[in-house]
Amino acid sequence: MTSSSNLRSDAVTASLPISAVVATRDRPEPLRRCLESLLKQEVTASELIFIDSSCDDSTRLVIDAFAPSFHERGCRIYWEGAATVGAAAQRNQGVAVASRPIIWFFDDDIVMEPSCLQRLWEALAADSGLGGISAMMTNKRYETPGRISRTMFRLMAGKSLPSYAGRVIGPAVNLLPEDRADLPKVVPVEWLSTCCALYRREALPSPPFSSQFTGYSLMEDVCLSVTVARKWRLANVREARVFHDSQTGAHKADLAEIWRMSLVNRHYVMASVLGRKGASDYLKLALWQVFGCLSCVPHGRATMTAALRGTLFGIRDIARSKK
Repeated sequence: MTSSSNLRSDAVTASLPISAVVATRDRPEPLRRCLESLLKQEVTASELIFIDSSCDDSTRLVIDAFAPSFHERGCRIYWEGAATVGAAAQRNQGVAVASRPIIWFFDDDIVMEPSCLQRLWEALAADSGLGGISAMMTNKRYETPGRISRTMFRLMAGKSLPSYAGRVIGPAVNLLPEDRADLPKVVPVEWLSTCCALYRREALPSPPFSSQFTGYSLMEDVCLSVTVARKWRLANVREARVFHDSQTGAHKADLAEIWRMSLVNRHYVMASVLGRKGASDYLKLALWQVFGCLSCVPHGRATMTAALRGTLFGIRDIARSKK
C-alpha cells in the first residue's frame, strides 16, 4: 500500500500527484461549467486527461480554452480521441496514459463545491488502507426508504439493517451514501460512483474496467468498486461535495436498451464478480427487476413498455451467455 507520506502536493503550483481521467462526448457546455468549478479549487490535479468521443471539435475547443489556466497551476492537459466509444473504454484509455499514483475519475457534467478536491485528497492521504474515496452528490443521495422499498432492501440484504446507505446488497443492488450531520466526515461504503472518485492506482485492476461494459456502461463503477474492495477499504467523504448536472443524450434515449443493459450488467457483477450464483441470488435478481418495472407504472405506458421490452432482451442475453 502507498503510504500517505508519499502523497505530497507541490506547494508552489498547488497541484497534486493525481491523474484526472475524464470520458467526454458532445457536452461542451456542461464540461465548461465543470472546468470552471475545478479552477476554483484550492488545489488541482497535475494531469488532466480527456478521452473524447465527440462528433465535432466543440469539446476540444473548450479544453483548449481552459488549458492555459491549468498550465499556470502546474496541471498538464492531455486530449486524445476515443479509440472506442463508451464510458468504460474511454476511462481505460485515459488510465493507460496516466502517470500519477492517484487516479481521479469524474464526469464531465459535475460542478464541484469549494474545497471538494482538497477534502478528498486529505481523506485519502490520511488513511493508507483506503483504496478509493468518493465525493457526496448533493442532488443524488440516499433518502430514508418507504415501507415497500425498505421491505425490498431487507429481502435483498437477507436481514434488516438500520440503514442500507452505501451498500451493495443482494444481486448487486447499489445504494447511494447518505448525508446526515451526525455521521463522521469520512463514511465507510461498499461502492463508489465514478461521478467523482479518487483511487490509488495500485488498488486498480488492469485495465480498471471490464470489456463487459460498453456504451453507457451501466454498473461499471459498481464492478470496479467491489473488485477494489476485496483488498482495500472504500469511503465517501461527505464534505467533499459535487452537484451532478446529469445530461440527456443519445445514449440515454433508448429506454429499452437502458433496461436491458442494467439487467445484463447487474447479472454480470452478481455472478462473475461477487460470485453470487445460487438459486436464491437469481430469485432476488428477478424480484428486483420486477420491482423496478412496477415502479415505472406511474410514468406511463411507454415507459412501462420499454422496461418490459428491455427486461425480455436482457433475459435473452443472459440465457445466451450461459450456453
